[in-house]
Amino acid sequence: QVQLVESGGGLVQPGGSLRLSCAASGSIFSINRMAWYRQAPGKERELVASITGGSNTNYVDSVKGRFTISRDNAKNTVYLQMNSLKPEDTAVYFCNADGFRRSFAPFEHWGQGTQVTVSS
Repeated sequence: QVQLVESGGGLVQPGGSLRLSCAASGSIFSINRMAWYRQAPGKERELVASITGGSNTNYVDSVKGRFTISRDNAKNTVYLQMNSLKPEDTAVYFCNADGFRRSFAPFEHWGQGTQVTVSS
């Protein structure tokens, strides 16, 4: 089984920073793409940022220049550094990863989500 465990959410004032972490564990052979999504109340889940195994990154326009996604392959962990946070960044943030298990069966998993609230 593969598990994704997120941490780092919380309450922060506008203009502040937070760093989210997501650690993958279990029967993992390799991880391809890792990504962060978010879902605000009453809205659809949207892709925030993604990073491939080769460290190619992609961001939604609304976070470009403020958020940075990175990964530590040795730890099977992906990070999202969020700076200059705005109230509209308030959402539940979900980690997503896909790859192959040690059995070479493919997997795609989601984390449980972590709340980020930007408010004064």
